[in-house]
Amino acid sequence: MTSASQLILAPAKLTLSLRVTGVRNDGYHLIDAVMTTLDLHDELHISDDHSGLEFRGPFSAGITADSDNLVSRALAFVDRVAYVAVIKNIPHGGGLGGGSANAAAIFRWAERTSATDVVASAAIGADVPFCIVGGQARVSGIGEIVKPMTAERRNIALIIPPLHVSTPAVYKAWDALGHPQTDGPNDLEPAALVVEPKLVTWRDRIIEATGQVPTLAGSGATWFIADGAANVAERLREALPEAQVVQTRTGQ
Repeated sequence: MTSASQLILAPAKLTLSLRVTGVRNDGYHLIDAVMTTLDLHDELHISDDHSGLEFRGPFSAGITADSDNLVSRALAFVDRVAYVAVIKNIPHGGGLGGGSANAAAIFRWAERTSATDVVASAAIGADVPFCIVGGQARVSGIGEIVKPMTAERRNIALIIPPLHVSTPAVYKAWDALGHPQTDGPNDLEPAALVVEPKLVTWRDRIIEATGQVPTLAGSGATWFIADGAANVAERLREALPEAQVVQTRTGQ
């Protein structure tokens, strides 16, 4: 990082509810979701006097700084060259949109936030359009249609087990299960439990520790509790020492 670097925050994304409404001819799934940003965020330090990409911070392990990284793809998309140091505070692989948030930060830095840019950014990742808009929104299509909603500030307890769940694998399992619709807030939860059965154990341990049934965030692996979150985080840390337990709030 240089003294001339610009700091751009990249808030995590939480999917509060998710309905899968269909499948396009090209195989992409259509959704109807409510998403919100969180106070939890990565930091991007960007300087346009040279090029490069590196990741630092508590959750930087295992992230490859190559041309396939979403930051690199976003820079290529907006046709900019820069040196980017990313401080990773968003756990990697938990379904909290860290990579998409980082890509969206590049769009905001490059002042590419028009409605056309938001729709086009879905070519990089389905969560990138929402992460550019931020706040709270209803998201549809394959993620490119973002309609802002009035944001409600809520305490959230995130429980991030040491698991990685592949989003494409979950959608494939959802297809194989016959496109199940659930009574709960997340249509992908049954498929995610098939792809990673250990999620069931984690859900049950959370219930045992708190007496509350958690919600799976998108395709996982993060579980979250919204109501009464401020009172359960410490209990969860004691009961689930192998997990990352983060107490945060929905963004404005």
